[in-house]
Order: sequence, then structure tokens, then C-alpha cells
Amino acid sequence: MHKQIILLLYLFFAINLCLNAQQDPLLTHFSFNKMSFNPGSTGIDDGFCATTVYRNQWDKVAGAPNSAILNLEGNMNRFFPGGLGVNFYHDAIGFGRQNNLILNYSYPLEIGNDKLGIGLGIGILNFGIKPTWITPDNNNFDKSIPESFSATGLDLNFGLFYQSSKRFYIGISGTHLNSPSLKQSVTKGTSTYDQIYQVSKHMYIMAGYKTNQIGLGNIDFQTMLRSDFNKFSLDLNAKYVLSKIGYAGLTYRTSDAIAIMLGFIPMVNMTVGYSYDLTLSKLSSVSRGSHEVLLKYCYYLPIPQVTISRNPRWL
Repeated sequence: MHKQIILLLYLFFAINLCLNAQQDPLLTHFSFNKMSFNPGSTGIDDGFCATTVYRNQWDKVAGAPNSAILNLEGNMNRFFPGGLGVNFYHDAIGFGRQNNLILNYSYPLEIGNDKLGIGLGIGILNFGIKPTWITPDNNNFDKSIPESFSATGLDLNFGLFYQSSKRFYIGISGTHLNSPSLKQSVTKGTSTYDQIYQVSKHMYIMAGYKTNQIGLGNIDFQTMLRSDFNKFSLDLNAKYVLSKIGYAGLTYRTSDAIAIMLGFIPMVNMTVGYSYDLTLSKLSSVSRGSHEVLLKYCYYLPIPQVTISRNPRWL
């Protein structure tokens, strides 16, 4: 049944979408950072977790993306139903700088021993540019040449995340669903006009499966399909995980890269990871690949003690 669901979802996207990459960040360690792409996964696991990721994409390429992410999330079922999380994301590409701050809430539905998280993310998105142009005639009054500006708008995300007790999960989600249009008036000479930055909707499908123990560890299979309804990319990765020690794995991203993943567990509930992406596109002639660093730590509340009271009169 699980395989049939995945196949149908992928066929749906394959029929309706074109090829390649998109606006939102590409992360090799996406499986450690599900909340950024799917608010339905917020707090679906027990405990409280902090995750930070830094990615230097296409090293040595001028203006290439540099991304930083910080997530805080927790399972709040001990206090009220659901999970809460805060997601901050910063991205620098060329002259542009984008910042997202999102508050996520996920309501869990119990389906037997499984869980379905229904999540909503509400926050703000800020985008700004500060370009320096040098034109042949030193005249930049052309309206098609953007000026410095900064604008902020409402940002909405939604996601469904199903986690099976049989080491399986699948999620489908959308970010920037309101497709915010960030606008600011600028003046060139005697002309005043609006500069607009249009944010595209993005859709994600992610799935994963963990095998039974093989040797000293197990294998985690993860996949993510992402699209802005214009282009799409697909990640396939597999990691061999040694409990309480670390992991090693490989990732393939369509039309972009092959990545090596390494991680270790320096202390209980902490993961430190690194990946190196070998560029496969035409940028390989100038890029030294992409670097990504992950740090994640989780804290689990102690199980409440059950207090039993006896009255001598009841003996």
C-alpha cells in the first residue's frame, strides 16, 4: 500500500511538471530538516530539537547561493495536542538577500499506531537587493535595470506528514502558497514606478524508509521531489547508520550533483553532519562543488513517574 501511494504521487508530479531546479534552498541533509519544507512534520517525533544547516552552493562561483537555516521544534502533547516550531531561513544569491521567519503548528491524528500530522506555517518573507551596475554609457535610467529595494510580505505554508510505526514516512506540502508579491516604489530621474519581486509557490513530496538491522547498523532510504510548477528536481539518498556512532551515505540530485554524506554522534542525541556535492551541470567547469554542514540536538523530557497512593482504610 505504501509503495502504491508513493508511485501515484510521483506519477502525478511527473505528468504535470517540467525539469530541473527551483527557488527554495536545495539541501542534501533535508531528512534532518523536514520542518522547513513540511510544517506537518513539526514535533511529530517526541522531544525538543534544534537544527542548524549552512550550505555553500557551487563554491568559487561568484554570486552563488549561500544559505543558513535555524529550526526549533517540539512535541507539545504533554501540554496540549500538537507540535510547535519556529523556522528561520536566510539566503544570499548575487545582489539578493531573502529572509523567512515562520511559526509552524502541526495537529497529530492517531491512525492506529501511526500518526498523520496536519501542519500550517504562518510568517513573513523579506527580500531585498542592493545592486551595483556599471553600464557602457554610465546611464542606468532603464526601468528594466532594478534599483536597491527591500519589501516584506505574509508567507503561508501547509503540509501533511504521515509517519508509520513500520519505519516509513511520506509527506506532501506547499510553501509560499499565497505567492506573495513584494513591491516597493522607486524613482529614477523624473519617473516613479513599482519594483516587484514575485515569490513562486513550491510543492514537495518526501518519503523515507529505514530497514531492519543489517550488520552493525541499518540503511535509511530518503527521497524528495520539489517543484515550483515550472521546473523540478529529485533527490535520492541512502545512508548506512551505526547507532550512537554516525552514518555515511550518498545522494543523487537530478541534473545537478552527486553528494557524499558523513556524520557522527559526539554525544547522546546530537548529530554533526557534512556533505560534499560534486557538481554535474555545466557549472562543473568553474565550481568546486557544494559544501553543507549540519548540527542537530534533541532533548527528551523524562517520563513522568506514576504515583500510587494507598489509604489504610482501603486495605
